[in-house]
Amino acid sequence: MRKLFRQSSACIIAFCLSFSGTSVSAANETAQVTAFKQAVAESISTNSGIAEFYRSNGYQPVWTGNGPEFAARRAALFDAVSRADVHGLPAGKYRADALLQQMRDANSVRDLGLVEAELSRVFVIFARDLQSGLLDPSRVDTGIAREIPRLSPADQLSGLVASDATAFFRSIAPQSRQYLALLKHKIALEALMEQGGWGLDVPVAKMEPGDSGPNVVALRNRLVAMGYLRPTASPRYDDALREAVQKFQAAHGLETDGIAGQGTLTELNRPVSERLQAVIVALERERWMPRERGERHVLVNQTDFSASIVDQGHVSFQTRAVIGKNTSDRRSPEFSDQMEHMVINPSWYVPRSIVTKEYLPKLRANPHAVSHIEITDRQGRRVNRGAVNFSQFSSRSFPFSMRQPPGKSNALGLVKFMFPNKHNVYMHDTPQKDLFSREVRDFSHGCIRLADPFGFAYAILARQEENPKDYFHRVLDTGRETTVRLKKPIPVHLIYRTAFIGPKGEVEYRRDIYGRDQKIWEELNKAGVVLPSVQG
Repeated sequence: MRKLFRQSSACIIAFCLSFSGTSVSAANETAQVTAFKQAVAESISTNSGIAEFYRSNGYQPVWTGNGPEFAARRAALFDAVSRADVHGLPAGKYRADALLQQMRDANSVRDLGLVEAELSRVFVIFARDLQSGLLDPSRVDTGIAREIPRLSPADQLSGLVASDATAFFRSIAPQSRQYLALLKHKIALEALMEQGGWGLDVPVAKMEPGDSGPNVVALRNRLVAMGYLRPTASPRYDDALREAVQKFQAAHGLETDGIAGQGTLTELNRPVSERLQAVIVALERERWMPRERGERHVLVNQTDFSASIVDQGHVSFQTRAVIGKNTSDRRSPEFSDQMEHMVINPSWYVPRSIVTKEYLPKLRANPHAVSHIEITDRQGRRVNRGAVNFSQFSSRSFPFSMRQPPGKSNALGLVKFMFPNKHNVYMHDTPQKDLFSREVRDFSHGCIRLADPFGFAYAILARQEENPKDYFHRVLDTGRETTVRLKKPIPVHLIYRTAFIGPKGEVEYRRDIYGRDQKIWEELNKAGVVLPSVQG
């Protein structure tokens, strides 16, 4: 390909020299320039962004001019698209071979203009895919409500022209720690697939410390191959093996009991190809994220059932979380927003969907049902339940609102954290503390419940209160619903990652509880993204 590229480049340079050469008349030179411009204009007429750029620069060449900067741009483009699959993109989409053939076949100035336009078209598509993702996430799953920051074609081309070509192409892909480490791990997994993967599966039969036999040996061998256990000849489920099982469990979001039960063995037996698929999906997801996450931000990874505060790239606080139940109307969405305030001693204003779907049927049967919830009219006045015939109302005609006053039994607990959004999703305390001991924690109506909301509040307030704990409890002890504004809003990112890089640089995996990553993979596959042919 490189030899072919050099030949095509030589051909183009010859054409470029004819633009400024002295061997042609001024009239002929003008005709050639006009033919070039017309070819470019016609070819890009259906792409308003590219057309805008060329109109603004007078249809001057970006790729096919004569000089080292033009050669550098061509070389950088072909080098980048030839390695698109490294980033989990479909190399065939960018038609490098066909583009080289078009360059080689060019035998007129008009052809040169068509080559110029095609190079820009390929560049814009590639730059968009690598910078902000191949897919439109909301079309894959409506729960991925992420607004993708895409640069216009004109801005992409302007940025290229104003920069060193090699440096510009390096800057297109996300530069986050997650993205770069995932890329490295993707390459390692591909090499592992070529070598045959992690070996034989482990029989799915419960094993625990003290056991021995062929199943234990198979478990030992798998953990050694995966790097969780140093090579050993021991046939027993000893302390070293138990610790290795716990390491594996921790890295896969499982209960770290050191027992190889069905759940642990199911995750242990997943092939390299499946883990590689998760990493490729994670790379696409990382391209959807805003480049600037915030020097301090909140990160909720739904598959990990965790909420963290991240300061300058390091997790400074983390707590367990409960997310939306895996049903069509309760799954937690993915999006980014800004936390603006917290409410201490909150009331719970019951969402209309819960009022009509869950509470109205109960009120029809018994007007005094769910008595811990107040029923109010449009003026906010409390309704006398005994004076209302609830059976006359449908879900559409029900004229009342419902509210649970502040208190320890309130559905939101004693504090909620607000980042106003169209999904009506926020983070809050809960009286149902027992749920945080579960391994899989999808129980809410979509909001994020926190195991340690007080600790979370102290950490949030630490930037604006000298003694955040004392301040929080002074407000809490009043028993009154109180809004506490944040002096500096904090970015909040609700993400969903089945593959991510842990704090020590190790890759971790989680289960695809909502099936979203499977949908993303299917769409990537349709777009031409494929795994290596050797399966592990």
